[in-house]
Amino acid sequence: MLIQFAMFPTAGSESVSGEVSQIIDIIDKSGLPYRTSAMSTVIEGEWDEITELINKCRLKLRENNRRVYMVMTMDDRKDARNRLFGKVESLEKKLNKKIKS
Repeated sequence: MLIQFAMFPTAGSESVSGEVSQIIDIIDKSGLPYRTSAMSTVIEGEWDEITELINKCRLKLRENNRRVYMVMTMDDRKDARNRLFGKVESLEKKLNKKIKS
């Protein structure tokens, strides 16, 4: 399963990178495969382990913020593995070149 999400506090300054970096640290320490971009993070794993991890991130932001915004999308494909990188590799193979990712 892949879950893509973005989460950030809605109050405070324009820049939330300090608080978002705390979330990325939690994700990194989880050991689950992930990829972060400028707009979201994608995590690969099983439903229970990913949702538990996302909840830890939510609770971390709630420690110092009254309101947290989050959006999530998921791709649940039975018996699929290494999709976080495999999907990109499949595109590169079809295009016969490396792409920016």
